[in-house]
Amino acid sequence: MASRAAPALDVDRLVAAAFALLDEDGLDALSMRRLAARLGVQAPAIYWHVADKAALLGMMAGRIYADAYGAVERAEDWRDWLRQFGRALRRSYAAQRDGARLCAMARPAAEADPLRQAARIAAPLEALGLERGQALSMQAAVISFTLGWAAFEANGPMHSFLDQMLDFEGSFEPGLDALVRGFAADEG
Repeated sequence: MASRAAPALDVDRLVAAAFALLDEDGLDALSMRRLAARLGVQAPAIYWHVADKAALLGMMAGRIYADAYGAVERAEDWRDWLRQFGRALRRSYAAQRDGARLCAMARPAAEADPLRQAARIAAPLEALGLERGQALSMQAAVISFTLGWAAFEANGPMHSFLDQMLDFEGSFEPGLDALVRGFAADEG
């Protein structure tokens, strides 16, 4: 019986394998050499699809953010949308080992168009009546708050330390709500 050929190497397969390695061994152990071994290819084959490790991390971060945006349900109000987004983002960071840290250190793709990105990212809040600048600023604040929270959450010793001072788990929602209410006060 003839052996089956390995599936063709593509970006989706690379990113999926990189996430599997990330979940198994963490961000510090993720390397192009280990990724190539997991995929059964030589490392140079990977570079046909991604420029370098930083580009791979950017793609991975993009998937984490896409999952968060995709999880936000239709909202009648921009405040509700921002709250849903903050919760979805927290779940997306937590769904991957070192997810928050990966997103904090990722760089945008070299070919990314900032204006096109801004239009896409702002669209849900523009549809709910906000100006693009407001929408982007509010999302940046929610992302920053949630990213910091998720980083503390993923850091076992820091999480434990903070939990001794306050109800760490129970403090995310009030913090997110305070942030969104602050935006609403600025509107009024």
